[in-house]
Amino acid sequence: MNRLDTKAAPDPSSEPGASGADSSSSAQRAPSAQRAPSAPSAGSALKKPVFWNFGGLFFFYFAIWQLAFTFLSRWLEVEAGMSHGNIGLLNSVMALTAFCLQPFYGFIQDKLGFRKHLFAFVVVVGALMGPFFAFVFTPLVEINQVLGAIVGGLFLSLTLNAGVGIVETFNERNARANSFEYGHVRLFGSIAGATASLIGGFIWASNPDNIWWAATFSAIVLGVLLLIARTPKPGSAGYEALTADAERADEAASGEQPATKPKVDRQVVLRLFRSRSFIGFMVLMFGAAALYDVFDQQFPNYFAQFVTGSLDPQVLFSRVVFAQILAEALVMVAMPFIINRIGAKRGLQLFAIVLIVRVVGSAFFTHTYLLIFWRLLAAVEMPLMLISVMKYITRMFDVQISATAYMIGFNMAKQVGIVIFSWVFGMAYDAIGFGPSYLIMGAVVLVVVVVSGVLMEDDRRYEHADGSATEAEASTPARV
Repeated sequence: MNRLDTKAAPDPSSEPGASGADSSSSAQRAPSAQRAPSAPSAGSALKKPVFWNFGGLFFFYFAIWQLAFTFLSRWLEVEAGMSHGNIGLLNSVMALTAFCLQPFYGFIQDKLGFRKHLFAFVVVVGALMGPFFAFVFTPLVEINQVLGAIVGGLFLSLTLNAGVGIVETFNERNARANSFEYGHVRLFGSIAGATASLIGGFIWASNPDNIWWAATFSAIVLGVLLLIARTPKPGSAGYEALTADAERADEAASGEQPATKPKVDRQVVLRLFRSRSFIGFMVLMFGAAALYDVFDQQFPNYFAQFVTGSLDPQVLFSRVVFAQILAEALVMVAMPFIINRIGAKRGLQLFAIVLIVRVVGSAFFTHTYLLIFWRLLAAVEMPLMLISVMKYITRMFDVQISATAYMIGFNMAKQVGIVIFSWVFGMAYDAIGFGPSYLIMGAVVLVVVVVSGVLMEDDRRYEHADGSATEAEASTPARV
């Protein structure tokens, strides 16, 4: 079997002989000639206030994200005086914390549906970032670097590594409910990354410690936008984005049957792990997605070794990141259409190949301008990964448990990889240097691309011409 699906609660108005099943039974799905849902229009989305509201959520969350990850490793080395190994330890703790939280976060968010409780928790922790680094982290590092790495990793993960899954799935679900393309609203995150990188460079030049207070300010604005964000309520238009059954959505819209929240239980989640495609997806996220982050974690420190002239290497790097994310924003606009044409599996494989080129190229070609070029290639990688991940999940696995599939298949698998590789490569940077470590990293990505390619099924047979997933039909083979 190929794709995981669950049936909704029994429908008393269904035809004779078509009975409901419990949430652990398979719904019969596959390519069909059913009516395809209309493709979201970018022009119509711009006219919706809710589009801009959720764009703002992406903007201010990823402003926090970019400020942290653009300047964290350099700040830890220069301002906190930490070794590469302990910086790697902090990143491993961040990933391990996220790994432990993902199953609970995903399950809880699927239960919460459109409610904001977990997102609000992420916002509160983000708002404490400035006070944490000023009054807690720095004194801890002065006492013991390992202790500081552990506490710092735990704290940062609540907003970043673990929190990002909540933000992505909450906004993706609301994008479906409000009929606009996820990739288009996600564009605000790329714009935020560019803006935060550029402004962060000026902040760094004046006082590096103010980076964390800027993150606190962004979190406060994010909280205000979350407070006023309007999400679908049970029985309202768009609430049926939680289900994969288009017939039930049509009946709810016509008043024949009230929209109800789908049941998410342990058996439904466990069935994910019997899917070969899901295992292959996890393997790719474990290797490629994790090493994408690991490579970028300490790249600013590697970059600084080759910068000549009077310009502060971190200021130059922030401008490079600004240019990269502006390019990323442009690519993000077109990427949904590209992935709809080539398929999400191929998009993920292409993402991994670009990563290999970037990592190995950085090991061999280290002139400042070439290092800038390798960094700019990330403008293609991130959109490839983000859009392909979301489309593969919603095409291959039941959208009722899309948050759980995302948390486990993407975030948990990725965090396991980061836990292992951050510390290992952090120590390798100290022991054998960045260049040889990058060659090993490239080889690891190549291996996982081959293995995952064998396991993952092509998702294109489960899509409409507009790129959306095919709908339930009882006469066709089940997707697992």
